[in-house]
Amino acid sequence: QVQLVESGGGLVQAGGSLRLSCAPSGLTFNTYAMGWFRQAPGEEREFLSAINWSRTNTLYADSVKGRFTISRDNAKNTVYLQMNSLKPEDTAVYYCAANRSPRISSSWSTYDYWGQGTQVTVSS
Repeated sequence: QVQLVESGGGLVQAGGSLRLSCAPSGLTFNTYAMGWFRQAPGEEREFLSAINWSRTNTLYADSVKGRFTISRDNAKNTVYLQMNSLKPEDTAVYYCAANRSPRISSSWSTYDYWGQGTQVTVSS
């Protein structure tokens, strides 16, 4: 059974930082591309970033480029999202997702497994 568990969310003031972690189990982590998405109330799920299994390729949404950094540690079966210079509009539930394709993707429909999400709230 595949499970993705996110952690690291919380309440932070605008301009602050958070690091999200996601630890999948039940899959061969170093063969999956990983992605981060978020969804705010009443909004569609938004792609944020993705990284391929070998860490040689990353992709970012324009809304987070330069502020967020994705990384992964295949030895620890963990993917991270470092979020800096947070803004109130970053408030959302953040999800990690696993994609068995070797190519990274910004389309949520290409991801095979999803975590339950972690809440990030940025106060002004």
